[in-house]
Amino acid sequence: MVDKNITQHFRVDEMPIIEEINGWIAQSTDQYRPILTGFLNPRQRYIAKTLVNQNDEISFQSCGGFPDAEMQRVLVYPSYYEPQVSDFQLQVLQIKYPQKFAELHHRQVLGTLLSQGIERVTFGDIITDGVQWQVVVQDNLAEFFIDQVDKIASLRVQLVPVELEDILVPLSDWETVNTTVSSLRLDVVVANAFNYSRNRAKTLIEGQKIRVNWVDVVKPDYPVAVHDMISVRHGGRIKLSAIDGTTKKDKLRVTFALVNAK
Repeated sequence: MVDKNITQHFRVDEMPIIEEINGWIAQSTDQYRPILTGFLNPRQRYIAKTLVNQNDEISFQSCGGFPDAEMQRVLVYPSYYEPQVSDFQLQVLQIKYPQKFAELHHRQVLGTLLSQGIERVTFGDIITDGVQWQVVVQDNLAEFFIDQVDKIASLRVQLVPVELEDILVPLSDWETVNTTVSSLRLDVVVANAFNYSRNRAKTLIEGQKIRVNWVDVVKPDYPVAVHDMISVRHGGRIKLSAIDGTTKKDKLRVTFALVNAK
């Protein structure tokens, strides 16, 4: 049963993940054991943490292989339990490719994985140090990834398991931006973050060029929430990190993390 006092703070389209999280909570409480999820995005983890915090008998922890990983597996567990890194069942796969003759891009790796019918919840961050590439996956599916992926774009590749301790220190292009917005409508946020006109932002949204938490959104008035990840094709990505209050003119003070497409 979903608590209406809690769910009123979330969006209607988030009800399915709320139901799923409540199922994990019930399972951990009833069976008195840890429950491990697939990889969740920052907004989903925020919802999970909010719901878990309503129950004194259970706790919440997440891990994606390295600090500040974007996609992380969540462990919902009885309060007595002390989680270990091994509980998150992660495997790092190194992407071997001819580095001297070609280069890879994040969108190519992600597109290849998704085109193989691999569900997004089964793998975490795709990371690079500028030359080498790795992907974090559920360890019970590592062999499946290795068998399925032998080509990315036009490049022959090989996925090779490496120890979690050998995970790359990823490059980060994120820039923190403090600004004000008139509202948290999607078109307003996108226009402000990338210095677009509202009309351009609206056209991109309606043309399915913008995704929120990896899902196509076509409504310009879609309400953006804290921890949402917004991807703008050929533009870059936006994370709404915080809402910091209001100005005297009733504008919202917000903190974005922003990365421009290259």
